[in-house]
Amino acid sequence: MGSVAAYFDLDGTLLDASSEKTLTASLLYRRPWRLFVGLPAWLIRFLIGLIRRQSVYDAARNRGHFTLAKWDILSAYSQRLVDEKLQHRVPREAKERLDWHRSQGHRLVLVTATVAPMAEAMSECLGMDAVYGCGPTVRKGLISGSEKHWSVPRRKGKVPVVEQDAAKNEHDLELCWAYGNTFADSFFMEKCGNPVAVNPEGPLKKLATERDWPIFSWRV
Repeated sequence: MGSVAAYFDLDGTLLDASSEKTLTASLLYRRPWRLFVGLPAWLIRFLIGLIRRQSVYDAARNRGHFTLAKWDILSAYSQRLVDEKLQHRVPREAKERLDWHRSQGHRLVLVTATVAPMAEAMSECLGMDAVYGCGPTVRKGLISGSEKHWSVPRRKGKVPVVEQDAAKNEHDLELCWAYGNTFADSFFMEKCGNPVAVNPEGPLKKLATERDWPIFSWRV
């Protein structure tokens, strides 16, 4: 695939929607009893995160809302949602950009904080060459709600994922591309020689403007 990779965030970047919120809502709609399990579990983990001095951003992104859900159910729901709904939330401009990278012989890599089954379903839909989502290596049985022993490519956690992928595939990061839509993505974007801000708001828009990064608008 050559020495260049293009690393993409998912929600708000390639996808004009929140994939994990869509999955959570679908799971709740089909199994309303989960409100009395997932919401308290999420709140408890949120408070524990704050007590442990996590940022509000990280504490709020715990996986308590998936407590006692089955991995195979999440996989089935994810694939169904991609087929029926989320594939239609990929902007035309995003598809064109992916096609451009393919025409250049670049390797396409999805690096997202969304839960792994959804990340993998979206990766297949988008035709990516590799995908890194949130989850453990072995996904069987019930989800505890804890991220212990998970790979968590979120915020600064995306940096080692990108660096290790580049080293493994012999990519020169100075030649690679990175696409994100929030300031949380800026940490991995800065590691690549060609960062691009997609639909940026607030801090990322300011950073992109200051550093003269390209700014794209991709909306459905």
